[in-house]
Amino acid sequence: MEKLSIIKIGGNIIEDETSLHDFLKLFSNLEGKKILVHGGGKRATAMASKLGIESKMVNGRRITDAETLEVITMVYGGLVNKNIVAKLQAINTNAIGLTGADINSIKSDKRPVKEVDFGFVGDVKEVASNSINKLLQADFTPVFCAITHDGKGQLLNTNADTISSQVAIGMSKLYETSIYYCFELNGVLQDFSDTNSVIKLINSKKYLELLNDGIIANGMLPKLENCFDALKNGVHQVKMGNTSMLTKENDNFTTITL
Repeated sequence: MEKLSIIKIGGNIIEDETSLHDFLKLFSNLEGKKILVHGGGKRATAMASKLGIESKMVNGRRITDAETLEVITMVYGGLVNKNIVAKLQAINTNAIGLTGADINSIKSDKRPVKEVDFGFVGDVKEVASNSINKLLQADFTPVFCAITHDGKGQLLNTNADTISSQVAIGMSKLYETSIYYCFELNGVLQDFSDTNSVIKLINSKKYLELLNDGIIANGMLPKLENCFDALKNGVHQVKMGNTSMLTKENDNFTTITL
């Protein structure tokens, strides 16, 4: 099967012009077919504050009321997405910016209310892999922001890590898919105070050991749960580390397999 890379970047890269420029050059030089997924939460929080809209968070997750959804749509789907697309065009990568509503690519259900009402937040239920593949086959590079839709006209704020894994799962019927989660750390660390203590390979057995030892905890826990969910559903491998893992020279990152 042909290879497909799905790369997810977070707010720290988006917020820093130099980091974003350097990343997009690496992304552009990546061989083969690829998809970029981005968030933009920090930029959305800053814009909401300018507009006098309070950002409410519970356990690190954003409460998305109607006003907040408007800001997120403007920031994720407009400002951030189109800037990334324009920068990619400038370095000869023919990108197309998308939400999950475009070409009906990612449908979600509005998250049901349990202990917390997260508002207009979506949980992915369907990825239109054949439609996305038409873009790839036409040599376009999709750039997805963290917005999906419910198929009834409602946009939904959706976790970018989850979009990455669900798109990778959907595309794994057609490609050998790999996910690259780019963040500020070098990878999953054995010792959080030592940035070079990268655990280079984590499989299911090693994951349980790290869980029992309390090394994987807090924000890293849902990330790795997402990774193993993707691997169990057809994704070939997942890599986590800083953006330099997209180069052939760097091998200091974490690879996750079953």
